[in-house]
Amino acid sequence: MTGAEEIRLDEDDLIVSKTDPKGRITYANRRFMEIAGYSEPQLLGKPHNLIRHPEMPRGVFRFMWATLQAGQEFFGYVKNRTSDGGYYWVFANVTPDYTANSQLAGYFSVRRRPNRAAIQQVSHWYRQMRAIESQQSASKAPEASMQWLLDQVAAQGCTYNELVRQLESLPE
Repeated sequence: MTGAEEIRLDEDDLIVSKTDPKGRITYANRRFMEIAGYSEPQLLGKPHNLIRHPEMPRGVFRFMWATLQAGQEFFGYVKNRTSDGGYYWVFANVTPDYTANSQLAGYFSVRRRPNRAAIQQVSHWYRQMRAIESQQSASKAPEASMQWLLDQVAAQGCTYNELVRQLESLPE
């Protein structure tokens, strides 16, 4: 496989991982390793952003972390990079994971095949967000593109989670 190829998830694929509170991988299921092209030793203890595709706007992750730090689960579309430079899109659900005494233990993430029509829409938004980020300083770029995304959501007259649910229900 050449590096620019897309891997499309199957309908029944579930990619599962867990991280510590700092985002270092503590668990990866076999399907995650197969799709991303990494072995367990190559993943465990590494930052989850190891698979971050450079076309993903930083503002999406700023929003994700703000959502998680507020104790809420995050749903979103993410383009990930494989070990050989290929890529794969996922519909991600990331949830804070707590110990029995309510201490943050880390994060649990389940990713599945995304709706292709939704990917077309978010790809357009992500291009806009990257353009905004390219016009800002490195420290201001994530906040500026996240605000643009939130403005787009507000213009739809719904919440972010409602918009994501609408995108997931688009006809493919």
